[in-house]
Amino acid sequence: MSTRTRLIINDTRDRIRQGHPWVYDNQVLRQEGSVEPGGIVQVFDAKRGPLGQGYINPASKIRVRMLTKDLDERIDAAFLHRRIATAWAYRQRMVDTRTCRVLFGEADGLPAVVADKFEDVIVLQTMSLGMDRWKAEIAQALRDVTGVRNIYERNDVPIREKEGLQQVKGPMGDAFTTDLVIEENGLKWAVDIANGQKTGHFLDQRMNHAAIAPVVKSARVLDCFTHTGGFALHAAHYGAKEVLGLDISAEAVRLAMANAVLNDLQDRCTFRGANVFDFLTEASKTAQKWDMIVLDPPAFAKSRGALDSATRGCKEINLRAMKCLVPGGFLVTCSCSQHLTPDLFRAMLADAARDAFRPLREIYFGTQPPDHPVQWNIPETLYLKCLVLQVQ
Repeated sequence: MSTRTRLIINDTRDRIRQGHPWVYDNQVLRQEGSVEPGGIVQVFDAKRGPLGQGYINPASKIRVRMLTKDLDERIDAAFLHRRIATAWAYRQRMVDTRTCRVLFGEADGLPAVVADKFEDVIVLQTMSLGMDRWKAEIAQALRDVTGVRNIYERNDVPIREKEGLQQVKGPMGDAFTTDLVIEENGLKWAVDIANGQKTGHFLDQRMNHAAIAPVVKSARVLDCFTHTGGFALHAAHYGAKEVLGLDISAEAVRLAMANAVLNDLQDRCTFRGANVFDFLTEASKTAQKWDMIVLDPPAFAKSRGALDSATRGCKEINLRAMKCLVPGGFLVTCSCSQHLTPDLFRAMLADAARDAFRPLREIYFGTQPPDHPVQWNIPETLYLKCLVLQVQ
């Protein structure tokens, strides 16, 4: 057995032993030996039972992110290559890999690493100190495993600052064009990997986008928080007669309209800059109605402490939307807040329906696609919820 630095922790609920990778700072009982930030430590419980190895960051609330249960497994470039090869083999079996998420952090055994593939480009994020030290090796392993040569770093995310890291972005290697066109469900999407949100395009809603096909034909549709037109363009593609998309971002509105033109759907799709809360309030007062309303907002609850106020905000916007639907109309409502669990999400919607005096019929419930896998021992990996509800 090696003589690496040891961390003795409180794991009384066996959370780490059962496979959760995050050791919080308040779990640490003591450290035996020294290690530089980002280095590998061996982790034991209070009774000296071995829990595995992970990388440490004394500046982070998540003190250690576990990598393996094997105390003697070598953490090196070969280790990273094996993990990435396993993740890629899974995607090849489960999804169309022309465009997909290749690495989903903790769910693929590489905490705080995200890699999205857009045709012949991969966008990489390493959002913790321990993984950022290995980003060159991770990029090379991605090239070797997937055959993609062009990798773009999108480490311009504020969460890195909590790890003591700077925000950076740019090509990892030779420069290449960052304006791409991809396909999803038979539609084309312009993607700006250098300046778009997150990695440039949200890949996690594609199954939920497709789920509206049976209920949207000939409908008047309002798509709130449209971003680049995800639900709006799918609605038109599946036969909606009229679609209005709203977003507070002028850039999002511009991109959504460009995507409508790209798919020759501009005759049925209109996009407008608006505050969704204000728009729905005014629409309710003036008795405006739609056959379908889509709510796909940014995360309301970005922390557990914000959950109560976020739930109230989420309820309010769903209540307003319910009041703007024709009898028998459809509400497509989503949440990407991991703290708002599926049970809490349903309870919030039931509460809104009671206040609106509008019974609900569930048509569809979806989460994220298989390239964003949900690990049952890591509840945080389940974050996306999408319900299609008939509002009676």
